[in-house]
Amino acid sequence: MLVVTGRTCPCKLGVSLWEQAHSQFTGTRSLVCSSLCRQPSQQTESEMLQRVLSALLLLCVQRLHAVALLDGSSYEFTAYRMQQFNLVQQKHGCRGAIVVAEARSADEPVLTRRCVIMKVQDFTTEKYLEAQRQSAAAVLILLPRNISGIPHDAVQSFMVSESEALLKETLMPVYVAPEDEQLLCMYEEVKQAAATRTSSIFVRVFRSMVTATAFQILVSNNVPIKGITDNIITTLEGVLPGTGEDAPTVVITAHYDSYGLAPWLSYGADSNGSGVTILLELMRLFQKLFSTPSTRPPFHLMFSLTGGGKYNFLGTKRWIEDNLDHAESSLLHDNVAFVLCLDTLANSDELYMHVSRPPKPDTPTHAFIQQLEEVVSSRFPWVKVGLVHKKINLVESSVAWEHERYSLRRIPSFTLSHLEDPKSELRGSVLDTMSQVDFRKMKRNGVIIAEALARYMFNLSDKVSPKDVQVFKGQLDFHDGRMSSLMSFLTSVPRAAQLLDKEPGHILLVNSLEHEFRRYLQQVHRHAYRQDRKDPDITFFDQMNQPIVMHRVKPAAFDLFLGGCIAAYLGIVYYSIQNFGYLYSKLKAVVKSKHE
Repeated sequence: MLVVTGRTCPCKLGVSLWEQAHSQFTGTRSLVCSSLCRQPSQQTESEMLQRVLSALLLLCVQRLHAVALLDGSSYEFTAYRMQQFNLVQQKHGCRGAIVVAEARSADEPVLTRRCVIMKVQDFTTEKYLEAQRQSAAAVLILLPRNISGIPHDAVQSFMVSESEALLKETLMPVYVAPEDEQLLCMYEEVKQAAATRTSSIFVRVFRSMVTATAFQILVSNNVPIKGITDNIITTLEGVLPGTGEDAPTVVITAHYDSYGLAPWLSYGADSNGSGVTILLELMRLFQKLFSTPSTRPPFHLMFSLTGGGKYNFLGTKRWIEDNLDHAESSLLHDNVAFVLCLDTLANSDELYMHVSRPPKPDTPTHAFIQQLEEVVSSRFPWVKVGLVHKKINLVESSVAWEHERYSLRRIPSFTLSHLEDPKSELRGSVLDTMSQVDFRKMKRNGVIIAEALARYMFNLSDKVSPKDVQVFKGQLDFHDGRMSSLMSFLTSVPRAAQLLDKEPGHILLVNSLEHEFRRYLQQVHRHAYRQDRKDPDITFFDQMNQPIVMHRVKPAAFDLFLGGCIAAYLGIVYYSIQNFGYLYSKLKAVVKSKHE
């Protein structure tokens, strides 16, 4: 005698069935077993067989139903929508957000009304345009949490495709989501499903009906996307006063916001966290020189951190207008030697000085460039220094570098960067993280700038040999730990312009930068620029991060297959009931012959 759900059952055949069933069918098993065990002494063999067959068929139905329930499991995750903004009457990014579509690999031949799943290595301009051409429902890009594990060629390819995708608008929703175990599992399954397209049509259809599972991607937000024009762009400024009443001013500036395919994933380590880090370290070191009268140069040194740099340098534009057009007295009004803009300085053994017009001899800009070249040749001879001259195209509504904003107002200026091309993909990417930063090269570039500034402001090259000049050493040396901490802090939150005045963590970042200014500088001012709502320079849009639900479901063909199975099952049941006497006699004869 065996025990099933607390009761004894004389039916060994029934027990074997129960032992094969899963524990989730306990309720059904108890019901069927109680039916089998009712008054066993009064049951004939025919009745017993009928009950066993009924129990078996009932369990088959339960099993099919349970499989369908398991396939319907879901998983919710957060994804970040592609940039959407209007700048200078041009539309950029994706205009859609709602997605209700089946997930498919980018390798599939048919992508119409499907959500195309890609890894960073899969995302290319060709595949992105093909998804657009086939009217795909959406594109979901899986971003690895460890960028350093991606091959360099794959990173470069993704950055190029990313920058090209951002140039124009698209109605197709594009999302980026950090990889996790469930998403990688989904990716591998849709990738394997795409690989079966090389099989015959019969094999593909049968596999789709019986074994395949599909993933339904759902973003159901009924709230329409709204434009945002009330963003505040913040610019910070501070001064280290020099000696003399009419001392010329050297301005060092950098923009602190970031840019990439998705604002919530744009950390901007090299562009332009490196420029901000070097500026803050220069601020600390020169404050020590300016704090002592004997080492205070005959120059005012002004520092500025500007917002909106990735959007036509709007913060710089408004700051210049305030200083030149509205302020009664400003250091920019008076005697500006030059403006040095720091942009993307955390890599490479190349340094380029971008100018709008070649500097003339005997000008402050020309003198500083000579000092910088002397520092490089004497201490870092392997570093290539180049001058890139690019005229400002007044027909174009946007500028390429920050110094062009100053050049338009006839203020001597230039940008220092390790990038030669202003349209380089390195200037805005979600892959621009700490893994793209070479701290040794960033520190070296900072030392080059600091030494060149000191030589220029103190006129040291006329007093001692260039090779003997080394101002920033000992207590005045660049602090590795501080630079690393500053970069970690700057990349702790995404610094996209549309987020910096909305989220608490981002507001804290700007407040912390202001605190650094007040710690080392004098005459610190914080400028908050609001746009004209009727005629804004830039319009951002909301719904940049969305909850997405991924459902595991059987494909539509499975419903047809399941319907056929149920029809066949009902047909067998009907035939068995109608011809039970005949079937029972045949079965009894077979069993009797075996015993004999």
